[in-house]
Amino acid sequence: MTHQTTSIWNPDLTLDTLNSFGQTNLSALLDIKFVEIGIDYLKATMPVDQRTMQPFGLLHGGASAALAETIGSVASHSIVNPNGIYVGLEVTATHLRSGKEGMVTGIVTPIKIGRQIHVWNIEIYQKERHLCHATLKTMVQHQ
Repeated sequence: MTHQTTSIWNPDLTLDTLNSFGQTNLSALLDIKFVEIGIDYLKATMPVDQRTMQPFGLLHGGASAALAETIGSVASHSIVNPNGIYVGLEVTATHLRSGKEGMVTGIVTPIKIGRQIHVWNIEIYQKERHLCHATLKTMVQHQ
């Protein structure tokens, strides 16, 4: 097994750039914030509050899916040499545990980065509790 030593991200990528993508859309409504850029991962947070809870006071599964699709789509857009705009093709989310009021963290890593299709793994945690496993496929949309 080899360990990656060079980043898959555009060299100009910053947290400010990542967070600017979400200023006027669903990311802003859900208060999704990117907090870390790794060699092959991005990490973002989202609050579990009245915006992201279902009626029974737990994290809404749709909010988890929105977090997964957001960070996966931004990841596709942020790789070195993207050849277009990437759009979500398919998202699947398996809810493993309930999230409660507080903060959740999503971590996105690549499964496959192809010329036309990207496949991303997204894991969502609340503290050390693994809440959700999601997969996102994105497809290039040429401009």
